[in-house]
Amino acid sequence: MSFIFGGGGGASDQTTGSSVVTQREAPGVEARKLSLYDQAAKLAASPVNLPTIQVAGLSPAEQQAIAAARQGGVGAGTVTSGIQAIQAGLQAPDIQQFFNPFQSYVTDEIARRGQMQMNQVAAQAVGSGAFGGGREGVQRAELQRGILSQIGQAQAQGFQTALGAAQRQRATQLAGGMNLASVGAQQQAMSMADIQAQLRAGALQRGVGQAQLDAQRQTALQRAYEPFQRIEFLKGIMTNLPTTQSTITASTAPGANPLGQALGAGLGAYSAYNMFQPR
Repeated sequence: MSFIFGGGGGASDQTTGSSVVTQREAPGVEARKLSLYDQAAKLAASPVNLPTIQVAGLSPAEQQAIAAARQGGVGAGTVTSGIQAIQAGLQAPDIQQFFNPFQSYVTDEIARRGQMQMNQVAAQAVGSGAFGGGREGVQRAELQRGILSQIGQAQAQGFQTALGAAQRQRATQLAGGMNLASVGAQQQAMSMADIQAQLRAGALQRGVGQAQLDAQRQTALQRAYEPFQRIEFLKGIMTNLPTTQSTITASTAPGANPLGQALGAGLGAYSAYNMFQPR
């Protein structure tokens, strides 16, 4: 008995097969990550409405301080009066206005009494028969000198009194002018201090207002970017999930030659037929 085995064709009648191995996330994890990516892409495509940066305006106290500084003139009138008083005190005093208005009566009285004495001397000279003599002349001259001396002393005393009054008035004017100028300067300093205090208080008010505006803007920014923070939060969770991979293998079987397969099948059938024939 002879056995003839038919083959399925030679190696030249077959094509080489191939396989592709793909490793991917577990289906549930991969789906969630793709969903997160879609949400992030949609969120990124939408513009963010950023709040406008606002600056606080001048506070009422600052406005009042600026208005007061613009007006100015506080204490200026007092300073001007002081300067005028000082200028008047520096001028030569008018002594005449300080003379005693009764000074002329004093000198007239001295002259009147002197004249009475002169008359008495003349009467005495007439009575003694020596009128016009040398003795009368001497008496009259001495009396005249005394009268003039008294008048001069009275006038000198009146001048000294007037000069003292003028000097006192000048000193009073100078002192008063200095005081007025000092008071005016103090008024100006107090006004500037008030303005500075108002400016500081106003700056504090404006700072509080600016802080409120900044807080409002920061709150609006946080609200605008809150969705992005949620996406970032979910991303962190996805990143920390345990990695699970699935392997998908796609194989391609070797291809056979149809002619070779037909020939092999025929030879096999013929060999089987000969095996069962009687010898």
